[in-house]
Amino acid sequence: MKKFFTIISAFIINSSFTFAQDAGFDFDYAQFAYDSSANYVEIYYVFDQGKLTQVNKEGENLVEATLSIQITDSTTSDTLVNNQWFIRHPVEYAETTSQSLVGVVSFILPRGTLKCVVSGIDNHKPNNFRSITEYVKVKPLLNSSAAISDIQLASKMIQGSENTNSIFYKNTFEVIPIPNLVFGGNQASLFFYSEIYNIKDPSFKSDTLKINEIIFNSRGKVVREKNKMITRKNDTRVEVGSFILSQLPTDTYTLAISLIDTANDIGVTSSKRFFVYNPDIVETDSAFREVKPVLSSTFGTMSEEELDDIFDKSKYIATSQELDKYKKLSGVDGKREFLFDFWTGRDRDPSTKENEYFYDYLLRVESATNRFSSMQKAGWKTDRGRVFVIYGEPSEIERYPNQIESRPYEIWYYNDIEGGVYFIFADLTGFSEYTLIHSTKRGELRDDNWGRRIIIAR
Repeated sequence: MKKFFTIISAFIINSSFTFAQDAGFDFDYAQFAYDSSANYVEIYYVFDQGKLTQVNKEGENLVEATLSIQITDSTTSDTLVNNQWFIRHPVEYAETTSQSLVGVVSFILPRGTLKCVVSGIDNHKPNNFRSITEYVKVKPLLNSSAAISDIQLASKMIQGSENTNSIFYKNTFEVIPIPNLVFGGNQASLFFYSEIYNIKDPSFKSDTLKINEIIFNSRGKVVREKNKMITRKNDTRVEVGSFILSQLPTDTYTLAISLIDTANDIGVTSSKRFFVYNPDIVETDSAFREVKPVLSSTFGTMSEEELDDIFDKSKYIATSQELDKYKKLSGVDGKREFLFDFWTGRDRDPSTKENEYFYDYLLRVESATNRFSSMQKAGWKTDRGRVFVIYGEPSEIERYPNQIESRPYEIWYYNDIEGGVYFIFADLTGFSEYTLIHSTKRGELRDDNWGRRIIIAR
C-alpha cells in the first residue's frame, strides 16, 4: 500500500489555559475522502511550550520534543506507520501565558480498524512524556451514498486565504486545529470544518437538502442550533462555520452536522465531542429539549406528520406493545424519543456512526413503493411489499404471468430463512395487485390448498 506522510513545523498560538497532561501533549484526528479504498487522515498534535524543558544552544533559548506515531492494522497486526518527527522551537521571550505548539501530520490509510499510538516526549526530560492509544475505524467516504467527513474543530479559521504554503491550508481556508478540544476563556469561539460527499446520492429525492448543525450538552440539552438549505447542483461541498461559546457552562458538548432529505426522511450525520471550561458561568435552565446521538438529528427535524409516517412504515417489525405505546403518544417530542429508541434498539452495529439497518429498511420501503404499487395501494403496503420490506430481496423468483388455466402468480424463495422458505402471491382480481395466498414461513399465512384459489373456472 502506498503510504503518504508530511512532516510540518510547529505553529505557535496563545492560550489562557491548558488541560494538557505530562509533557503538555495531546492529539486529535479527522478523516476526509481519498478514494474508494482509503481515507485521508490528518493527525493534529499540540505541545504546551511552558511544560517543555528550555535549553540554551549557541546562545538561543529553545524547546525540543519528539512526536512518535505508530499505526497498525488491528486485525492483521501489519505496521502501516512507524515514524518519529523532531520538533524544535525557539523561545524568544519570557512567557506570561501558556503557549501551544500546534502541528499536523497527514496519511493515506486503508479500510479497517487501525490501532494508533501517538506519543509526545520532552527531549531534555525523558520522563516528561504522554502516550495516547486510539482505535481509528477507516471506512472510505467515497462511494455511491451520501457521507460527511469527520468534523475538524479549530481555534481559528481564515476564509479565502491566499497563504497556500500554510500547513493548515485546504480548499481556500486556513484551519488552525485545537487538538485538546478545549474551549472557553480566551478561546470563546469554536470554528469547524467538514466536507460533504455524494450529495447526488440517488436515494435522495428532494432537489434541495437540509443541513442541520446543533450543539448539545452532556444531558442532551440543545444549546446552539443552525439550519440551512442547499441545492444538489454539486456532488461535494465544504461546510464550515462557527459558534460563540462564551456563555456556556463547563461541560462536555457534542457538535452534530446532518445532511437530511426531508422528503424521503433519510440523511447522514457526523458528530464531534469537545469540552468547554467556563467556571464563572452557571447552568440555570433546568428545562431542555432532549437530543440523542446517531439518529437524533434526523428525527429532530421531522414534523409530527412525518414521524407518524415513519412509524406507519415501521409497523412490520414493531411488537404489539410498541404499537400500543405509540398509539398513546401525543406530541412531537414523545414520538421523536420513541422512534429514536425504537431504531436504536434494532441497530445491528452500534460501533458505527450510522444505523445501517434503519437506512436499509427505509430503502426497502422505497424500493417496494417503486416496484409493487397498484391503483389501490402504495407498494410497501401490498403483500409483496410487506414481505420485501421485512425479508429483503428473494433468493429466487418464479413468475407465471400468462397461464391458461390459472390466474397470474409468483413464487418467492428465501434460501437463508429457516432452512429455506417460500411465499406464493397471486393476482386474484386482475388488477395486478398480488395477494399472499400461501407461505411455508412460520407465522405467515399457510394454505396447502392454495392452488384452488387461482384456478380459472370454465
